[in-house]
Amino acid sequence: MSDEAKVTIADPGPLGLAGFGITTVILSLINAHVTSPNALGVVLGLALCYGGGAQLLAGMWEFKKGNTFGATAFTSYGAFWIAFYFIVHAAPKAGMGVFLLMYGILTFYLWIGTFYLNRALFFVFLTLWLAFVFLALGNFNVMGSQVGGWIGLVCGILALYTSAAGVINSVAGRTIFPVGQPMSRPQSAGGGMTRAN
Repeated sequence: MSDEAKVTIADPGPLGLAGFGITTVILSLINAHVTSPNALGVVLGLALCYGGGAQLLAGMWEFKKGNTFGATAFTSYGAFWIAFYFIVHAAPKAGMGVFLLMYGILTFYLWIGTFYLNRALFFVFLTLWLAFVFLALGNFNVMGSQVGGWIGLVCGILALYTSAAGVINSVAGRTIFPVGQPMSRPQSAGGGMTRAN
């Protein structure tokens, strides 16, 4: 296929981060006991459509762009939110704890991948990993959910900042919202959500 015939698609990273960020912020407000558990219906709608559906689409587009990290992350967390929609009322607490713990393991190795991406993603995945750990402990009745909720709230806000940086920096054609340089230098530069500003 010639270069002229190749189809260029927009960076799906900001969309995926926005879907993740908004859904995470609202659920975290419930887990931190800032908002009533009655708001869970809002989370479920977002979990299915935005946190789940939009992230799943973003993951597929990241595959198209050749971004292994973005494809794995967005597809996995999109699937997380869709699964959450179906199991939140059905799973026993210990089962939900295992679910969160396994996503904590996934998030831990994705966090290691962020050492080669930008600094904003490093902090998004660090706080997400910690949120999963503390929420899993809460579901295993080791502690309450509030600590995990507050960490998740920070994570969601960081994800929204990173999404905003991707959108605004792209349309401005320059860095308005910095995302920071990687902790380590990758061997080859990636595209999309991997860029540093």
